Amino acid sequence: MEALSQEYKSHLTQLKDALQNSELLEAYLENESEELYKQIIEAFEPHIMEVYSHVADTNPLQLISIENELLDPGFEGLFLPRILGYSVLRGEKDSNYKYKRPQDHFKKILNAICESANFDFIKNRIGQTVQIGFALSSDIWLTNLMENLNNKKVKSFLNIQKLDKYREVAGRQSGYANYSKQFVNQNYLTADFPTNPTELKIMGSSLIHFLKYRANRRFNNESVIPHLDKLISNESLQNDPDFLEITMLTGMFYQISDSSAKIVSGIFDQLRKKDSEFVTKYFQHLHSLYRAEVEITPDADKRMSKIINKSIKDGISEYYSLMDVVHTKGYVHEDTISAVKEYYDSHKGLSIENECLREGIFGYCESFLNNLDVESYHEYFEINKVFVSYINTFFNQKFNQNIKELSLRYINRAMEVYTDKRGRDYQDIKKFVSSTFIDLGFKTEKEIAEMFKTKRS
Repeated sequence: MEALSQEYKSHLTQLKDALQNSELLEAYLENESEELYKQIIEAFEPHIMEVYSHVADTNPLQLISIENELLDPGFEGLFLPRILGYSVLRGEKDSNYKYKRPQDHFKKILNAICESANFDFIKNRIGQTVQIGFALSSDIWLTNLMENLNNKKVKSFLNIQKLDKYREVAGRQSGYANYSKQFVNQNYLTADFPTNPTELKIMGSSLIHFLKYRANRRFNNESVIPHLDKLISNESLQNDPDFLEITMLTGMFYQISDSSAKIVSGIFDQLRKKDSEFVTKYFQHLHSLYRAEVEITPDADKRMSKIINKSIKDGISEYYSLMDVVHTKGYVHEDTISAVKEYYDSHKGLSIENECLREGIFGYCESFLNNLDVESYHEYFEINKVFVSYINTFFNQKFNQNIKELSLRYINRAMEVYTDKRGRDYQDIKKFVSSTFIDLGFKTEKEIAEMFKTKRS
Protein backbone atom coordinates (compact mmCIF):
# COMPACT_ATOMS: atom_id res chain seq x y z
CA MET A 1 0.00 0.00 0.00
CA GLU A 2 1.21 3.49 -0.88
CA ALA A 3 0.42 6.68 1.01
CA LEU A 4 -2.08 8.93 -0.69
CA SER A 5 -0.50 11.68 -2.79
CA GLN A 6 -0.88 15.21 -1.49
CA GLU A 7 -2.70 16.18 -4.68
CA TYR A 8 -5.50 13.71 -3.94
CA LYS A 9 -5.55 14.61 -0.25
CA SER A 10 -6.02 18.27 -1.09
CA HIS A 11 -8.83 17.48 -3.49
CA LEU A 12 -10.63 15.39 -0.87
CA THR A 13 -10.17 18.12 1.74
CA GLN A 14 -11.78 20.62 -0.62
CA LEU A 15 -14.74 18.28 -1.17
CA LYS A 16 -15.11 17.67 2.56
CA ASP A 17 -15.03 21.40 3.31
CA ALA A 18 -17.57 22.08 0.56
CA LEU A 19 -19.84 19.42 2.01
CA GLN A 20 -19.54 20.71 5.57
CA ASN A 21 -20.25 24.29 4.46
CA SER A 22 -23.11 23.39 2.12
CA GLU A 23 -26.70 24.55 2.58
CA LEU A 24 -27.79 20.96 1.88
CA LEU A 25 -25.99 19.65 4.95
CA GLU A 26 -27.28 22.53 7.04
CA ALA A 27 -30.85 21.73 6.00
CA TYR A 28 -30.27 18.02 6.62
CA LEU A 29 -28.93 18.59 10.13
CA GLU A 30 -32.06 20.56 10.99
CA ASN A 31 -34.55 17.78 10.26
CA GLU A 32 -32.40 14.72 9.32
CA SER A 33 -34.74 13.58 6.56
CA GLU A 34 -33.75 10.70 4.29
CA GLU A 35 -34.72 12.70 1.23
CA LEU A 36 -32.19 15.42 2.08
CA TYR A 37 -29.48 12.80 2.72
CA LYS A 38 -30.16 11.38 -0.75
CA GLN A 39 -29.74 14.86 -2.18
CA ILE A 40 -26.36 15.14 -0.45
CA ILE A 41 -25.36 11.81 -2.00
CA GLU A 42 -26.40 12.99 -5.46
CA ALA A 43 -24.56 16.30 -5.05
CA PHE A 44 -21.22 15.07 -3.70
CA GLU A 45 -20.66 11.37 -4.44
CA PRO A 46 -20.02 11.93 -8.19
CA HIS A 47 -17.14 14.27 -7.28
CA ILE A 48 -15.70 11.70 -4.86
CA MET A 49 -16.06 9.07 -7.56
CA GLU A 50 -14.10 11.25 -9.98
CA VAL A 51 -11.13 11.46 -7.60
CA TYR A 52 -11.39 7.78 -6.70
CA SER A 53 -11.48 6.68 -10.36
CA HIS A 54 -8.40 8.74 -11.15
CA VAL A 55 -6.50 7.10 -8.29
CA ALA A 56 -7.70 3.64 -9.36
CA ASP A 57 -6.63 4.17 -12.97
CA THR A 58 -3.24 5.78 -12.43
CA ASN A 59 -2.17 4.99 -8.84
CA PRO A 60 -3.92 1.76 -7.86
CA LEU A 61 -1.58 1.08 -4.96
CA GLN A 62 -3.03 4.15 -3.21
CA LEU A 63 -6.62 2.84 -3.19
CA ILE A 64 -6.55 1.61 0.40
CA SER A 65 -5.14 4.97 1.47
CA ILE A 66 -7.89 6.95 -0.24
CA GLU A 67 -10.51 4.64 1.25
CA ASN A 68 -9.05 5.26 4.71
CA GLU A 69 -9.32 9.01 4.07
CA LEU A 70 -12.99 8.60 3.22
CA LEU A 71 -13.66 7.08 6.66
CA ASP A 72 -13.36 10.64 8.06
CA PRO A 73 -16.73 11.51 9.68
CA GLY A 74 -16.54 14.85 7.86
CA PHE A 75 -17.66 13.04 4.68
CA GLU A 76 -20.91 12.09 6.46
CA GLY A 77 -20.66 8.45 5.36
CA LEU A 78 -20.70 9.29 1.65
CA PHE A 79 -19.16 6.68 -0.66
CA LEU A 80 -18.75 4.19 2.20
CA PRO A 81 -21.30 1.72 0.76
CA ARG A 82 -19.33 1.60 -2.48
CA ILE A 83 -15.89 1.04 -0.93
CA LEU A 84 -17.44 -1.52 1.41
CA GLY A 85 -18.43 -3.44 -1.71
CA TYR A 86 -14.93 -3.07 -3.13
CA SER A 87 -13.43 -4.47 0.06
CA VAL A 88 -15.74 -7.49 -0.08
CA LEU A 89 -14.80 -8.28 -3.69
CA ARG A 90 -11.06 -7.83 -3.20
CA GLY A 91 -10.83 -10.63 -0.66
CA GLU A 92 -9.22 -13.79 -1.99
CA LYS A 93 -11.50 -16.83 -1.81
CA ASP A 94 -10.76 -20.54 -1.52
CA SER A 95 -12.63 -23.34 -3.31
CA ASN A 96 -15.31 -23.28 -0.60
CA TYR A 97 -15.99 -19.61 -1.23
CA LYS A 98 -14.54 -18.55 2.08
CA TYR A 99 -11.90 -15.86 2.52
CA LYS A 100 -8.38 -17.25 2.74
CA ARG A 101 -7.44 -14.50 5.18
CA PRO A 102 -9.39 -12.24 7.58
CA GLN A 103 -10.60 -9.11 5.81
CA ASP A 104 -9.47 -6.36 8.17
CA HIS A 105 -10.20 -3.56 5.70
CA PHE A 106 -13.77 -4.77 5.25
CA LYS A 107 -14.14 -4.73 9.04
CA LYS A 108 -12.63 -1.25 9.29
CA ILE A 109 -15.06 0.24 6.75
CA LEU A 110 -18.02 -1.59 8.29
CA ASN A 111 -17.12 -0.29 11.75
CA ALA A 112 -16.94 3.25 10.37
CA ILE A 113 -20.43 2.82 8.94
CA CYS A 114 -21.75 1.40 12.20
CA GLU A 115 -20.33 4.39 14.12
CA SER A 116 -21.59 6.97 11.63
CA ALA A 117 -24.24 9.43 12.77
CA ASN A 118 -25.98 8.63 9.46
CA PHE A 119 -26.09 4.86 9.99
CA ASP A 120 -29.89 4.68 9.69
CA PHE A 121 -29.71 5.88 6.10
CA ILE A 122 -26.44 4.22 5.10
CA LYS A 123 -27.68 0.80 6.18
CA ASN A 124 -30.29 0.91 3.43
CA ARG A 125 -27.46 0.80 0.88
CA ILE A 126 -25.29 -2.00 2.31
CA GLY A 127 -27.56 -4.97 3.04
CA GLN A 128 -26.49 -7.21 0.14
CA THR A 129 -22.84 -6.24 0.54
CA VAL A 130 -22.82 -7.20 4.22
CA GLN A 131 -24.62 -10.46 3.45
CA ILE A 132 -21.95 -11.53 0.96
CA GLY A 133 -19.09 -10.31 3.16
CA PHE A 134 -20.46 -12.23 6.12
CA ALA A 135 -21.09 -15.36 4.00
CA LEU A 136 -17.44 -15.44 2.92
CA SER A 137 -16.06 -14.72 6.40
CA SER A 138 -15.39 -17.27 9.13
CA ASP A 139 -17.61 -17.72 12.17
CA ILE A 140 -14.75 -16.65 14.43
CA TRP A 141 -14.31 -13.42 12.45
CA LEU A 142 -18.03 -12.67 12.72
CA THR A 143 -18.09 -13.41 16.45
CA ASN A 144 -15.16 -11.04 17.09
CA LEU A 145 -16.85 -8.34 15.03
CA MET A 146 -20.11 -8.60 16.95
CA GLU A 147 -18.44 -8.69 20.36
CA ASN A 148 -16.85 -5.29 19.74
CA LEU A 149 -20.19 -3.61 18.95
CA ASN A 150 -22.20 -1.95 21.72
CA ASN A 151 -25.11 -0.45 19.81
CA LYS A 152 -28.04 -2.89 19.97
CA LYS A 153 -29.71 -1.42 16.90
CA VAL A 154 -26.54 -1.91 14.85
CA LYS A 155 -26.01 -5.45 16.15
CA SER A 156 -29.60 -6.33 15.33
CA PHE A 157 -29.19 -5.08 11.76
CA LEU A 158 -25.96 -7.02 11.25
CA ASN A 159 -27.36 -10.23 12.72
CA ILE A 160 -30.18 -10.16 10.20
CA GLN A 161 -27.60 -10.15 7.37
CA LYS A 162 -26.37 -13.66 8.25
CA LEU A 163 -28.46 -15.72 5.85
CA ASP A 164 -29.02 -19.48 5.98
CA LYS A 165 -28.99 -19.76 2.18
CA TYR A 166 -25.25 -19.01 2.23
CA ARG A 167 -24.36 -21.87 4.58
CA GLU A 168 -23.65 -24.17 1.62
CA VAL A 169 -20.90 -23.66 -0.97
CA ALA A 170 -23.35 -23.56 -3.89
CA GLY A 171 -25.34 -20.79 -2.22
CA ARG A 172 -22.24 -18.69 -1.56
CA GLN A 173 -20.98 -19.21 -5.09
CA SER A 174 -24.27 -18.19 -6.65
CA GLY A 175 -24.72 -15.23 -4.33
CA TYR A 176 -21.20 -13.97 -4.97
CA ALA A 177 -21.60 -14.30 -8.75
CA ASN A 178 -24.85 -12.36 -8.75
CA TYR A 179 -23.50 -9.67 -6.42
CA SER A 180 -20.26 -9.10 -8.36
CA LYS A 181 -22.11 -8.40 -11.62
CA GLN A 182 -22.95 -4.88 -10.49
CA PHE A 183 -19.23 -4.08 -10.16
CA VAL A 184 -18.06 -5.61 -13.44
CA ASN A 185 -17.20 -2.27 -15.07
CA GLN A 186 -15.67 -0.67 -11.98
CA ASN A 187 -11.96 -0.45 -11.26
CA TYR A 188 -11.14 -1.11 -7.62
CA LEU A 189 -8.32 -3.67 -7.63
CA THR A 190 -5.09 -3.01 -5.80
CA ALA A 191 -2.22 -5.16 -4.62
CA ASP A 192 0.58 -5.57 -2.10
CA PHE A 193 4.03 -6.35 -3.48
CA PRO A 194 5.86 -9.02 -1.47
CA THR A 195 9.40 -8.46 -0.22
CA ASN A 196 10.22 -11.99 0.99
CA PRO A 197 9.23 -15.60 0.15
CA THR A 198 6.70 -15.81 3.00
CA GLU A 199 4.87 -12.73 1.77
CA LEU A 200 4.95 -14.04 -1.80
CA LYS A 201 3.22 -17.25 -0.75
CA ILE A 202 0.49 -15.19 0.91
CA MET A 203 0.17 -12.39 -1.67
CA GLY A 204 1.22 -14.16 -4.87
CA SER A 205 -2.15 -15.17 -6.29
CA SER A 206 -3.72 -11.78 -5.48
CA LEU A 207 -0.83 -9.99 -7.17
CA ILE A 208 -1.20 -12.21 -10.25
CA HIS A 209 -4.92 -11.41 -10.38
CA PHE A 210 -4.11 -7.69 -10.16
CA LEU A 211 -1.48 -7.88 -12.92
CA LYS A 212 -3.84 -9.78 -15.22
CA TYR A 213 -6.58 -7.23 -14.66
CA ARG A 214 -4.29 -4.28 -15.42
CA ALA A 215 -2.78 -6.07 -18.43
CA ASN A 216 -6.17 -6.58 -20.06
CA ARG A 217 -7.15 -2.91 -19.96
CA ARG A 218 -5.62 0.33 -21.16
CA PHE A 219 -4.54 1.79 -17.84
CA ASN A 220 -1.56 4.00 -17.14
CA ASN A 221 0.75 1.60 -15.29
CA GLU A 222 3.69 3.94 -14.75
CA SER A 223 3.15 3.96 -10.98
CA VAL A 224 3.24 0.15 -10.86
CA ILE A 225 6.50 -0.28 -12.81
CA PRO A 226 8.94 0.68 -9.98
CA HIS A 227 7.34 -1.95 -7.74
CA LEU A 228 7.67 -4.57 -10.49
CA ASP A 229 11.32 -3.61 -11.05
CA LYS A 230 12.03 -4.00 -7.34
CA LEU A 231 10.19 -7.32 -7.13
CA ILE A 232 12.01 -8.77 -10.16
CA SER A 233 15.42 -7.86 -8.76
CA ASN A 234 14.66 -9.57 -5.42
CA GLU A 235 16.64 -12.81 -5.67
CA SER A 236 14.94 -14.31 -2.61
CA LEU A 237 11.66 -14.58 -4.54
CA GLN A 238 12.94 -16.24 -7.69
CA ASN A 239 12.43 -19.86 -6.63
CA ASP A 240 8.72 -19.49 -5.84
CA PRO A 241 6.33 -21.08 -8.40
CA ASP A 242 4.25 -17.88 -8.56
CA PHE A 243 7.32 -15.90 -9.54
CA LEU A 244 7.37 -17.45 -13.02
CA GLU A 245 3.83 -16.33 -13.80
CA ILE A 246 4.52 -12.88 -12.36
CA THR A 247 7.61 -12.46 -14.54
CA MET A 248 5.75 -13.71 -17.62
CA LEU A 249 2.94 -11.21 -17.06
CA THR A 250 5.46 -8.48 -16.38
CA GLY A 251 7.53 -9.26 -19.46
CA MET A 252 4.54 -9.42 -21.80
CA PHE A 253 2.35 -6.58 -20.59
CA TYR A 254 4.39 -4.03 -18.61
CA GLN A 255 7.04 -1.61 -19.85
CA ILE A 256 9.66 -2.58 -17.31
CA SER A 257 13.16 -1.09 -17.39
CA ASP A 258 15.83 -2.58 -19.64
CA SER A 259 17.74 -3.78 -16.57
CA SER A 260 14.65 -5.61 -15.30
CA ALA A 261 14.10 -7.18 -18.73
CA LYS A 262 17.70 -8.46 -18.62
CA ILE A 263 17.09 -9.89 -15.15
CA VAL A 264 13.98 -11.72 -16.37
CA SER A 265 15.90 -13.03 -19.38
CA GLY A 266 18.70 -14.23 -17.10
CA ILE A 267 16.25 -15.96 -14.75
CA PHE A 268 14.68 -17.73 -17.70
CA ASP A 269 18.13 -18.73 -18.99
CA GLN A 270 19.02 -20.38 -15.68
CA LEU A 271 15.71 -22.22 -15.44
CA ARG A 272 15.82 -23.37 -19.05
CA LYS A 273 19.27 -24.87 -18.49
CA LYS A 274 18.80 -26.53 -15.10
CA ASP A 275 15.08 -27.46 -15.05
CA SER A 276 14.19 -30.15 -17.57
CA GLU A 277 10.48 -29.44 -17.01
CA PHE A 278 10.72 -25.68 -17.47
CA VAL A 279 9.57 -25.60 -21.10
CA THR A 280 6.41 -27.49 -20.18
CA LYS A 281 5.82 -25.25 -17.17
CA TYR A 282 6.25 -22.16 -19.32
CA PHE A 283 3.69 -23.27 -21.89
CA GLN A 284 1.27 -24.33 -19.18
CA HIS A 285 1.41 -20.82 -17.73
CA LEU A 286 1.08 -19.29 -21.20
CA HIS A 287 -1.93 -21.45 -21.93
CA SER A 288 -3.52 -20.52 -18.60
CA LEU A 289 -3.19 -16.85 -19.58
CA TYR A 290 -5.10 -17.53 -22.79
CA ARG A 291 -7.74 -19.40 -20.80
CA ALA A 292 -7.94 -16.51 -18.35
CA GLU A 293 -9.02 -14.38 -21.31
CA VAL A 294 -6.01 -12.13 -21.06
CA GLU A 295 -5.55 -10.64 -24.52
CA ILE A 296 -2.05 -11.69 -25.56
CA THR A 297 -1.55 -9.13 -28.30
CA PRO A 298 1.19 -9.13 -30.95
CA ASP A 299 2.94 -6.43 -28.88
CA ALA A 300 2.89 -8.72 -25.84
CA ASP A 301 4.41 -11.55 -27.87
CA LYS A 302 7.05 -9.22 -29.33
CA ARG A 303 8.07 -8.00 -25.87
CA MET A 304 8.45 -11.55 -24.62
CA SER A 305 10.26 -12.60 -27.77
CA LYS A 306 12.90 -9.93 -27.08
CA ILE A 307 13.34 -11.26 -23.55
CA ILE A 308 13.72 -14.89 -24.65
CA ASN A 309 17.33 -15.83 -25.38
CA LYS A 310 17.03 -17.72 -28.67
CA SER A 311 20.61 -18.96 -28.55
CA ILE A 312 19.25 -21.60 -26.17
CA LYS A 313 17.74 -24.16 -28.51
CA ASP A 314 14.57 -25.42 -26.89
CA GLY A 315 10.79 -25.36 -27.39
CA ILE A 316 10.48 -21.78 -26.12
CA SER A 317 12.96 -20.42 -28.67
CA GLU A 318 11.27 -22.44 -31.41
CA TYR A 319 7.84 -21.09 -30.48
CA TYR A 320 8.88 -17.43 -30.35
CA SER A 321 10.86 -17.74 -33.58
CA LEU A 322 7.63 -18.87 -35.21
CA MET A 323 5.65 -16.06 -33.57
CA ASP A 324 8.22 -13.59 -34.92
CA VAL A 325 7.29 -14.79 -38.41
CA VAL A 326 3.58 -14.48 -37.61
CA HIS A 327 3.95 -10.94 -36.31
CA THR A 328 6.39 -9.79 -39.01
CA LYS A 329 4.72 -11.18 -42.12
CA GLY A 330 1.19 -11.35 -40.78
CA TYR A 331 -0.96 -14.39 -40.14
CA VAL A 332 -2.53 -14.19 -43.63
CA HIS A 333 0.79 -14.49 -45.50
CA GLU A 334 1.45 -17.78 -47.30
CA ASP A 335 4.90 -18.07 -45.69
CA THR A 336 3.32 -17.71 -42.25
CA ILE A 337 0.64 -20.32 -42.96
CA SER A 338 3.33 -22.67 -44.20
CA ALA A 339 5.58 -22.04 -41.16
CA VAL A 340 2.66 -22.59 -38.79
CA LYS A 341 1.82 -25.89 -40.49
CA GLU A 342 5.45 -27.07 -40.29
CA TYR A 343 5.64 -26.21 -36.58
CA TYR A 344 2.24 -27.70 -35.84
CA ASP A 345 2.99 -30.97 -37.63
CA SER A 346 6.25 -31.34 -35.70
CA HIS A 347 4.31 -31.47 -32.40
CA LYS A 348 1.52 -33.69 -31.25
CA GLY A 349 -1.89 -32.22 -32.06
CA LEU A 350 -2.92 -31.91 -28.42
CA SER A 351 0.48 -30.78 -27.14
CA ILE A 352 0.53 -27.71 -24.93
CA GLU A 353 2.67 -25.89 -27.54
CA ASN A 354 0.07 -26.48 -30.24
CA GLU A 355 -2.72 -25.38 -27.92
CA CYS A 356 -0.93 -22.07 -27.34
CA LEU A 357 -0.34 -21.69 -31.08
CA ARG A 358 -4.03 -22.24 -31.85
CA GLU A 359 -5.00 -19.68 -29.23
CA GLY A 360 -2.54 -17.18 -30.67
CA ILE A 361 -3.76 -17.59 -34.26
CA PHE A 362 -7.39 -17.45 -33.18
CA GLY A 363 -6.64 -14.19 -31.37
CA TYR A 364 -5.66 -12.70 -34.72
CA CYS A 365 -8.82 -14.00 -36.40
CA GLU A 366 -10.98 -12.70 -33.58
CA SER A 367 -9.35 -9.27 -33.52
CA PHE A 368 -9.79 -8.85 -37.28
CA LEU A 369 -13.42 -9.91 -37.46
CA ASN A 370 -14.52 -8.10 -34.30
CA ASN A 371 -13.16 -4.86 -35.75
CA LEU A 372 -14.46 -5.37 -39.30
CA ASP A 373 -17.48 -3.24 -40.13
CA VAL A 374 -20.38 -4.98 -41.86
CA GLU A 375 -20.01 -2.75 -44.94
CA SER A 376 -16.71 -4.54 -45.60
CA TYR A 377 -18.26 -7.99 -45.69
CA HIS A 378 -16.40 -8.83 -48.91
CA GLU A 379 -13.19 -8.68 -46.85
CA TYR A 380 -14.71 -11.34 -44.62
CA PHE A 381 -15.32 -13.51 -47.69
CA GLU A 382 -11.60 -13.22 -48.50
CA ILE A 383 -10.26 -13.70 -44.97
CA ASN A 384 -12.42 -16.79 -44.62
CA LYS A 385 -10.01 -18.53 -47.02
CA VAL A 386 -7.27 -17.95 -44.44
CA PHE A 387 -9.54 -19.28 -41.69
CA VAL A 388 -10.08 -22.42 -43.76
CA SER A 389 -6.31 -22.86 -44.18
CA TYR A 390 -5.86 -22.86 -40.41
CA ILE A 391 -8.87 -25.11 -39.91
CA ASN A 392 -7.24 -27.62 -42.26
CA THR A 393 -3.87 -27.21 -40.53
CA PHE A 394 -5.09 -27.60 -36.96
CA PHE A 395 -7.86 -30.12 -37.52
CA ASN A 396 -9.11 -29.25 -34.04
CA GLN A 397 -12.76 -29.26 -33.00
CA LYS A 398 -12.44 -26.46 -30.45
CA PHE A 399 -10.68 -24.19 -32.94
CA ASN A 400 -13.36 -24.95 -35.54
CA GLN A 401 -16.10 -24.16 -33.04
CA ASN A 402 -14.45 -20.86 -32.12
CA ILE A 403 -14.17 -19.85 -35.78
CA LYS A 404 -17.79 -20.89 -36.33
CA GLU A 405 -19.05 -18.74 -33.43
CA LEU A 406 -16.87 -15.83 -34.54
CA SER A 407 -18.18 -16.04 -38.11
CA LEU A 408 -21.80 -16.36 -37.04
CA ARG A 409 -21.52 -13.27 -34.85
CA TYR A 410 -20.25 -11.28 -37.82
CA ILE A 411 -22.90 -12.62 -40.20
CA ASN A 412 -25.64 -11.88 -37.68
CA ARG A 413 -24.35 -8.31 -37.38
CA ALA A 414 -24.40 -7.97 -41.15
CA MET A 415 -27.94 -9.34 -41.45
CA GLU A 416 -29.16 -6.77 -38.93
CA VAL A 417 -28.02 -4.08 -41.38
CA TYR A 418 -28.89 -5.68 -44.71
CA THR A 419 -32.54 -6.55 -44.22
CA ASP A 420 -33.76 -6.09 -47.80
CA LYS A 421 -34.02 -9.68 -48.99
CA ARG A 422 -34.03 -8.56 -52.61
CA GLY A 423 -31.01 -6.32 -52.15
CA ARG A 424 -27.64 -7.26 -53.61
CA ASP A 425 -25.84 -7.18 -50.25
CA TYR A 426 -28.32 -9.56 -48.64
CA GLN A 427 -28.15 -11.93 -51.59
CA ASP A 428 -24.32 -11.88 -51.64
CA ILE A 429 -24.21 -12.79 -47.94
CA LYS A 430 -26.86 -15.47 -48.35
CA LYS A 431 -25.04 -17.04 -51.29
CA PHE A 432 -21.70 -17.07 -49.44
CA VAL A 433 -23.12 -18.48 -46.21
CA SER A 434 -25.24 -21.11 -48.00
CA SER A 435 -22.23 -22.63 -49.71
CA THR A 436 -19.34 -21.99 -47.32
CA PHE A 437 -21.01 -22.76 -44.00
CA ILE A 438 -22.30 -26.09 -45.26
CA ASP A 439 -18.87 -27.05 -46.65
CA LEU A 440 -17.24 -26.20 -43.33
CA GLY A 441 -19.88 -28.04 -41.33
CA PHE A 442 -20.93 -24.85 -39.54
CA LYS A 443 -24.58 -25.28 -40.56
CA THR A 444 -26.81 -27.92 -42.16
CA GLU A 445 -28.94 -27.13 -45.20
CA LYS A 446 -32.01 -27.07 -42.97
CA GLU A 447 -30.35 -24.60 -40.57
CA ILE A 448 -29.27 -22.38 -43.47
CA ALA A 449 -32.82 -22.35 -44.79
CA GLU A 450 -34.04 -21.36 -41.34
CA MET A 451 -31.50 -18.51 -41.13
CA PHE A 452 -32.77 -16.90 -44.30
CA LYS A 453 -36.42 -17.83 -44.04
CA THR A 454 -38.85 -14.94 -44.36
CA LYS A 455 -40.62 -14.53 -41.06
CA ARG A 456 -44.39 -14.14 -41.25
CA SER A 457 -45.76 -11.10 -39.48
